[in-house]
Amino acid sequence: MSFLRLAAASLLGLVLAAPSAGRDHAAALPERLRDTGLFVAGSTTAVRPENLPYSPQYPLWSDGATKCRWLYLPPGAAIDASQPDAWEFPPGTRLWKEFGHKRPVETRYIERRADGSWRFATYLWNAAGTDAVLAPPGGVVLTLEDAPGGRYVIPSQADCLACHEGAAVPVLGVSALQLSPDRDPLVPHAEPVRAEDVDLRGLVARALVRNLPPAMLERPPRIAAASPTARAALGYLHANCGHCHNDAGPLAPLELALAQGAVDGADGPAKALRSLIGQSSRYRPQGADAGAQRVVAGRHDASVLAVRMRSRNPLVQMPPLGTQIVDGEGVALIERWIRQYLQTRKELAE
Repeated sequence: MSFLRLAAASLLGLVLAAPSAGRDHAAALPERLRDTGLFVAGSTTAVRPENLPYSPQYPLWSDGATKCRWLYLPPGAAIDASQPDAWEFPPGTRLWKEFGHKRPVETRYIERRADGSWRFATYLWNAAGTDAVLAPPGGVVLTLEDAPGGRYVIPSQADCLACHEGAAVPVLGVSALQLSPDRDPLVPHAEPVRAEDVDLRGLVARALVRNLPPAMLERPPRIAAASPTARAALGYLHANCGHCHNDAGPLAPLELALAQGAVDGADGPAKALRSLIGQSSRYRPQGADAGAQRVVAGRHDASVLAVRMRSRNPLVQMPPLGTQIVDGEGVALIERWIRQYLQTRKELAE
């Protein structure tokens, strides 16, 4: 599709996605969202009852987009939680995540195939909300009046893989920690839990999660941080940064471990602190000396972490994908945590 045609389609509030010559037709994705199994037959609004809604306690910042999420597991199948931080999802697992700005804009789709591999897709909604079609593999930039700056970026398949394949499991929002009923009250952009949403206990009660250590139901997972502010800050970094910055993915050599786990106890927060506080940064902010540090305890203005979070220069910003505007609430939390760190450490020592 030409750039002019794409621009015209977005200006009209329509999304056109012709089949790509480079698409893998041996395992072709459905061309329309309604054929992925999300909706009741004949509808694009009524979700099938077997698709379970959920809300992770630490949501990913996506420029203020509203989100709805659903999980489907095949009949008789269950998630194996023997490794609480690396759940094994059965073949046939499907997940959907709808993004909206006053109306649905895109729905992202993840599916585990029979051979155990995962595939990812994005479906683009028309302005009337009557249909959503498969996006081109290279992504799309839409003109969207209600999005920040009037511009909305649909990720490419490569962008999807960059985030999802850096973690222990490609599914990022369905985990023992994210679905813990012990939810963090200070997390930015917290989404209210609806009566129909499933959490860790609900999935176990339905026999959809098996082999979870019983102690995790008696004492639901939480980030064992030194203070409520630290808990929320580390949770925010886990959701927005930990899928890439962890000690097992391709960026492990950076020794920046921001992923938190359900079985970490105090080790997860301690590992994150060791990799942040006083550690030299390979990135040098403009005007900084060679001693630039990821986090300078007590000084957010000198901390590279905060500097990069506040930037949307493509060569500087963190996260590097999926966001065009700064998350003011998230940055404020991280800066508050950095300022309070010295006091918290002193209180613990006493």
